[in-house]
Amino acid sequence: MDYSFSLTTFSPSGKLGQIEYALNAVSSGATSLGIKAVNGVVIATEKKLPTPLIDETTIQRAALLTQNIGVVYSGMGPDSRVLVDKGRKFATKYHQQHGETVPVSQLVRELASIMQEFTQSGGVRPFGVSLLVAGADEQGFHLFQVDPSGAYFGWKASAIGKNMVSAKTFLEKRFREDMDIEDAISNALRTLKEGFEGELNGHTIEVAVVKADRRFRILSPSEVDDYLKELQ
Repeated sequence: MDYSFSLTTFSPSGKLGQIEYALNAVSSGATSLGIKAVNGVVIATEKKLPTPLIDETTIQRAALLTQNIGVVYSGMGPDSRVLVDKGRKFATKYHQQHGETVPVSQLVRELASIMQEFTQSGGVRPFGVSLLVAGADEQGFHLFQVDPSGAYFGWKASAIGKNMVSAKTFLEKRFREDMDIEDAISNALRTLKEGFEGELNGHTIEVAVVKADRRFRILSPSEVDDYLKELQ
């Protein structure tokens, strides 16, 4: 029996073939990474366009979920849009019911539950995307990774996408527990630079940060270029 086409049937080895394929979609996507510092979080991703004819201002790989939480993805862009929309709706509903901003871990758990539900329901397929969620709340700064299976973990630094293995190795060598946000941004750019093909500039990568003000903010191309100049 061919188990690879069934979402809800385990193979004899205990695997769900469609989830494996969803992870392959993530692994072939653009490299994204995140680093948690003592006073902030940074997430960054490649933003290379397949053709110069595309208007780059219409492409955004980092997205705001709430004022203090944001996300980048690797994998299928349309799938990430669905999750971002569901995350925003959940955060709005939470604020209306409780009168406060949703904690980062609770929003991540909701996104993970949605993704997990799509691994055991007939007539659907898993999301072909992994997320890196960065945010801040009363408990401090957070960096989470959510995978197509619905599994999620908190990370000090992580990477997803096509250069995930080499990026994680690079991060393991450079990460320090006492790293501040400015060092984290520099190390994020250095990590992307390692496996980047072509010119690295503010138009070919996207960087977002959460600093001491607990606000999620996507850096402008000129700000990214300024950070890149400091690396030279």
